[in-house]
Amino acid sequence: MWLFDRDAFWMKHAINLAERAAYKGEVPIGAVLVLNDVIVGEGWNSSIYLNDPTAHAEVLALRTAGKLIKTYRFLEAVIYVTLEPCLMCLGSIIHARVSRIIYGANDNKVGAVRYFNSLRHYTNIRQDLSFTSGVLQEECSLQLTKLFRCCRS
Repeated sequence: MWLFDRDAFWMKHAINLAERAAYKGEVPIGAVLVLNDVIVGEGWNSSIYLNDPTAHAEVLALRTAGKLIKTYRFLEAVIYVTLEPCLMCLGSIIHARVSRIIYGANDNKVGAVRYFNSLRHYTNIRQDLSFTSGVLQEECSLQLTKLFRCCRS
């Protein structure tokens, strides 16, 4: 499987997880943590349902992975997220030592990737973390557009 095909495959899974969030009235964001082509964790936004402001898709994916593989470090793992991670989620991903973040849609309001990249030049922050954006961007963006159209009507 070519790298982009693999990325698209896993992003489709994250999109399906985001649909679960939408069904429950949450912001439709999904995340899947993959290690050696195997899902080790997944999550979808559940902050409203769980009354937990930290219950973002990425954090829940890390939590389920930790329970499954009995560690809090995910070296060599890749996380696929339908929306660019916020600062809290990016911090969690950094501390978990995930090697690569792949996301679909950019978040121009609270997306943290551009801030992280600017910090790399001034601090000793992780240099080995890589990002890929725009994987199935239209599909990921459409989920959010549907939600906000519905809410504004």
